[in-house]
Amino acid sequence: MEKHISLDNTIKELDDIMSRVNGLEVSSTDEYQIATVSVLKTLVNGQIILFKEFEHLKKAIDLVTLEMFKIKNKN
Repeated sequence: MEKHISLDNTIKELDDIMSRVNGLEVSSTDEYQIATVSVLKTLVNGQIILFKEFEHLKKAIDLVTLEMFKIKNKN
């Protein structure tokens, strides 16, 4: 069974991909290549934001669960 990749490693891999895309942007010679790089940058940046927001959601769920247990123990 495969082990899950940690969030930090995933973000690092996406940052590495963004660096490669930035390298492609520098070496782009025509409008098609520039447009393609722009799309790639948007996709990679969206993935980074998605993973970070997911981590925030996990923390929020943990806090809500904790509060539910506190309420349950008062009753």
